[in-house]
Amino acid sequence: MKDMAAVHIAVQPQDFDASAELAALRAADARVGAVCCFVGCVRDRNDGDAVASMELEHYPGMTEASIAAIVEQAMARFGIFGARVIHRVGLLQPLDQIVLVAVSAAHRGASFEACEFIMDYLKTQAPFWKKEQTPQGARWVDARSADDAALARWTPAADGG
Repeated sequence: MKDMAAVHIAVQPQDFDASAELAALRAADARVGAVCCFVGCVRDRNDGDAVASMELEHYPGMTEASIAAIVEQAMARFGIFGARVIHRVGLLQPLDQIVLVAVSAAHRGASFEACEFIMDYLKTQAPFWKKEQTPQGARWVDARSADDAALARWTPAADGG
């Protein structure tokens, strides 16, 4: 197991300061030569409909453990030095930040890949539930086939080919 001391995971209702999180990630290890960051935001449209707000729910304890397992896999697979994952829950409005995934590594290739790997797993495997408020009423957000396809590229083909 890699050193999980260089990892920060939070599931919280309050917003985050991406700049401060990146500074903390960089300051944690003098070997860092690359930092990659993804920030996801609430859109005002989804599936062709206006979105007034989004409410995110999670399973406390299980969600954090799931994210930690994803980060641990990324550390082993890509040799990254550290990671910070913050996912918001509660009621969010369009333009609000939802998620931060930031990773540090010696080189950019590993940092880009690890950031994308973590985000793809987070989007499909972490236990979050999203409900949108639209002019037609509230609706739960279903998993997208594009997210499953993104995840599939990280797993070897079952038929060996």
